[in-house]
Amino acid sequence: MTERTSAEGTASGKVILFGEHAVVYGSPAIAAGLDRGAHARATRLASGPSTLRIGDETVVADGSSSNDLERAFHALLTVAPALPPVHVEARSDLPPGGGLGSSAALSVAITRAAEALARGQEEDAAIEARVLERAAAWERIFHGNPSGIDAMAAARGGIFRFTRAEGARPILPRQDLALCVGSTGQPSSTRETVGLIASQHAKDPVLVQRSIDAVTSIVGNAVLALEAGDQRALGDLMNMNQLVLSGLFVSTSELEELCALARASGALGAKLTGGGGGGCVIALVPPAFQSDGTRDEAREAKSAARILDAWRGAEGRYEGFYARIRAGRRAPTERAEGGLS
Repeated sequence: MTERTSAEGTASGKVILFGEHAVVYGSPAIAAGLDRGAHARATRLASGPSTLRIGDETVVADGSSSNDLERAFHALLTVAPALPPVHVEARSDLPPGGGLGSSAALSVAITRAAEALARGQEEDAAIEARVLERAAAWERIFHGNPSGIDAMAAARGGIFRFTRAEGARPILPRQDLALCVGSTGQPSSTRETVGLIASQHAKDPVLVQRSIDAVTSIVGNAVLALEAGDQRALGDLMNMNQLVLSGLFVSTSELEELCALARASGALGAKLTGGGGGGCVIALVPPAFQSDGTRDEAREAKSAARILDAWRGAEGRYEGFYARIRAGRRAPTERAEGGLS
């Protein structure tokens, strides 16, 4: 039997297409896994404690530190059954604090690598059953009471409807989605913006509930638009959702400018994604088709480039990237290396 000396894990980043903040109050949201995210490599250690390196920061999971990264890594490792000592090198291709699920993607990638190394020949399904639990332990350190939507997207990819009570239900859109993701360069704190809306809810629950009800209706119509392939309607719904978020005071002048630039450059719709207060926006690129009815991805990439150029041309303040969201696509789970007989 071969014993692994190292193993790798990957995970998707995420965008929330519709329903952020309303999901905290029991309403549904629609999220999608990105085609970029996080990568981790775990190497077996003869003895503990486990260590984690992300960029220039290295932490030791001995349970004695007040450092949030060390605490999160320790929490992930000690969820039963506890993982044996490992050294993990991890990286994220997502901007930290951008609302794209960088933290959750790291937790899932680290878990997949460490689980694959520890459990050897165990079936992937058994490993995957523990991924969300370990990711939740990690996320609680950084976000307090996370909804679980980031970890779900990181682990499973694809497009799905999510509620805290029911979990995730896959959505099978009729067409792929072409998106531009633009960053304000300012961090987004979900904990702070959730707290802001909670304060508003305490002062005027009827008004906030109206916003939540509006978003619930938007999400329901968005599911229908995705399944019907009606991307023009989808863009209109994105704009409507952004109006509600602006009314809840979680948008900013920079987020509004990114949305306006995207729409002026041909986007069907644009909105913030994630917690708001900074972070990122998403813009829906118009679909293009070839004569045989198949998607013309080259033309869509050119349309996306116009949006990205508009963002970069705004005094050089904004950056972004192009992403295709494909239905049913899942992040790869893990890959083993360095076996010894």
